[in-house]
Amino acid sequence: MAVSFSIRAALFSSLFLVPAAAQFTGSAACAECHQPQWAAQKRSAHSYALSRRNDLWLFGAGRQATTPVSRLDPDHYLEHGLSQYTNPNAKALTPGHTTPQGVKYRVFDPGAQILRCFQCHSTGALRFTAEKGIEPAEHGVQCEACHGPGAQHNQLLNPKILNPAGLNDLCGACHRQPPKPGEDINWQDPWNVRHQPVSLSQSACFQKGSLSCTTCHDPHSGELKAATCASCHPAVRHTTKPPAGQSCESCHMPKVGASPQLTFSNHWIGVYAPRKPLLPLLRSRGAAGPTAR
Repeated sequence: MAVSFSIRAALFSSLFLVPAAAQFTGSAACAECHQPQWAAQKRSAHSYALSRRNDLWLFGAGRQATTPVSRLDPDHYLEHGLSQYTNPNAKALTPGHTTPQGVKYRVFDPGAQILRCFQCHSTGALRFTAEKGIEPAEHGVQCEACHGPGAQHNQLLNPKILNPAGLNDLCGACHRQPPKPGEDINWQDPWNVRHQPVSLSQSACFQKGSLSCTTCHDPHSGELKAATCASCHPAVRHTTKPPAGQSCESCHMPKVGASPQLTFSNHWIGVYAPRKPLLPLLRSRGAAGPTAR
């Protein structure tokens, strides 16, 4: 027997609906007083993490890819098996899929996977109606996704107060949490590079210093800051001469092909052997080693 709408709505509330006291105002309200930050954030990939085209939800900003999701019936959504990739401009299998048929998700499955997808790609409280299905309050990752509901202005979170571990946990809420002590991770799996907080947590720059996500990235636009490495390493002595014009990141945060169409920088900052971009040669004390698989 199908779960009644009222029961589904109650379950949904317990998982995702924000309490009535938490009033989201929308990013337009933030722009009234914080125009430079708002304008920078609107240039970011975060801002376009979710969009809608007719009956399709598009997950991803399109900088690398977008994955379509559609509603099958009142209880199910389909993550399509083919995603649109930017380079090359072509369709190919969605990451994690083995066939182009797609994966069906039950809306109120105990794991709530499709709800979590919408929650991380949107801002504010999700709503659900029998007619329209899942309805995000605001598309994309906007101001209140990181700062909290704007109506409680005196309770807004300023991520500047967080130490690197706290900031890594905040970003990891959607980008995947850093591993807990004893957690088994296959570091030889290139897909793990996709989860930046996981890799960053293993870096000596993070563990022994004060490096965090916002050390290198503007927190609103996401753009890289200039001369970040030199601010902590002003007089680096290399044992071999770096190639002319090569940036620090190209050697110490090498690009990894997580799939045939997707490439990400390895945030486990270190010294890498040529053509071996997954694990650095020297790993900081306390960092996890490779899992034998």
